[in-house]
Amino acid sequence: MLVKTFGSAVYGIKATTVTVEVNVSRGIRFLLVGLPDNAVKESQHRMVSAFGNLDYKWPGKQIVINMAPADIKKEGSAYDLTIAVGILAASEQLTPDVLEDYLIMGELSLDGGLQPIKGALPIALQAKAEGFKGFILPEKNAAEAAVVEGLEVYGAHNLREVVEFLDGNRQMERKVVDLKAMFEANVDNYLFDFEDVKGQETVKRALEIAAAGGHNAIMIGPPGAGKTMLAKRLPTIMPTLSLDEALETTKIHSVAGKIEKEDSLITRRPFRSPHHTISDVALVGGGAWPQPGEISLAHNGVLFLDELPEFKRTVLEVMRQPLEDRVITISRARFTVEYPASFMMIASMNPCPCGYYNHPEKECVCSPGIVQKYLNKISGPLLDRIDIHIEVIPVPFEKLAEARKAESSSIIRERVINARKIQEERFQDNPGLFSNAQMSSKMLGRYCALEKEGLEMLKIAMNKLGLSARAYDRILKVSRTIADLEASEHIQNHHLAEAINYRSLDRENWAG
Repeated sequence: MLVKTFGSAVYGIKATTVTVEVNVSRGIRFLLVGLPDNAVKESQHRMVSAFGNLDYKWPGKQIVINMAPADIKKEGSAYDLTIAVGILAASEQLTPDVLEDYLIMGELSLDGGLQPIKGALPIALQAKAEGFKGFILPEKNAAEAAVVEGLEVYGAHNLREVVEFLDGNRQMERKVVDLKAMFEANVDNYLFDFEDVKGQETVKRALEIAAAGGHNAIMIGPPGAGKTMLAKRLPTIMPTLSLDEALETTKIHSVAGKIEKEDSLITRRPFRSPHHTISDVALVGGGAWPQPGEISLAHNGVLFLDELPEFKRTVLEVMRQPLEDRVITISRARFTVEYPASFMMIASMNPCPCGYYNHPEKECVCSPGIVQKYLNKISGPLLDRIDIHIEVIPVPFEKLAEARKAESSSIIRERVINARKIQEERFQDNPGLFSNAQMSSKMLGRYCALEKEGLEMLKIAMNKLGLSARAYDRILKVSRTIADLEASEHIQNHHLAEAINYRSLDRENWAG
């Protein structure tokens, strides 16, 4: 008897429906075709054990299974349940009447239990797009798939529950998720808040500007000055995710298998902080069967690179293209996948190997030329993509001992949201453009025009401070964001002056 069941294959963050054709006929062989990998081929042993433990009969006949389309590689153990249901239906232990209505995925344990799968959200979205009535999958993934409206999602604990449900002998509770309540519950649900930060007003102002304009930033300061502490609080002042952003972010984490059971939808902006020993593949994504890297896991959020000069140069260089294009394309001989990578990069570094160059109290012990050599570990092209350079100075004891709390993240976030609304209106005719940091050089002439006094100020600053040519565009973009924070239509001189101060590493002789 020939029976068809339906599963799905995930490539990048998109899913493709896979039709599993099972034919049980005279003979004794077990044949599995359609480019399955080793994990799929091993499903036979898991199914034989699961059938025996649940009192189902393994057909003593020839079983031929075809996974179509046959030219797409099928990988992973998530097809176990799809194939098992097909074998039960083809051997007449299950009525196949409703199989065409459901997409079925799950990994089988030897006792017939179901283990979680990767990519439940993109699979659910594709199932809805192709008109399936429902999606049956392991209970641990049900909340993740249930964020897709208009698709019946059923979470099962074992193979028996699935069989009895498809046979009409069991009622399974449909998983439902309240998206509105989920977003509202997590709006201010952060472990960190800017109100806990004593002093550092200049740095907090710089991070507010960075969040308002989507600018990349680097903090330079001695150990213990608070660089990491400030960076961890940046997501708390960024605008809350929209539903579309939340779905796209969740899809990436789902494909990577990083969705927890209680997190059916990622409603807070990601904050990723990889260690400086990370490889280039782990950072940007890749592998024999590509997986998203840290830059994609930070999509719509923050990628924090602590101690930037300690990262291998090859690792930093592979980020240059994603920082510009906001996507990463990974090509292999048989296929190409594309992962989104629209993130804010926040980096921190010590000014020198000992950490105390330019320190107000402690003396730097580095020999001449070492400071510049340390700074040169960061290439010019990468530094060119960082708009804001801010020096972080240690907070004096008097500030640390103050009982008064600083401005909270929620108040700062309101200003950031208002500035982002101005930018949304400004770029409404430019699809894919959301913030000032993304402006091209051509747009600067239109949106960042300076009056005669402003041009003269910028000219004097570039000559006196020895600012490089690459600083010009960055200063204009940052000054546009500062003006947006004040709801100013034009860039004023004080906006420009503040933006000039955020180019520390571009100044001649900064490193001595």
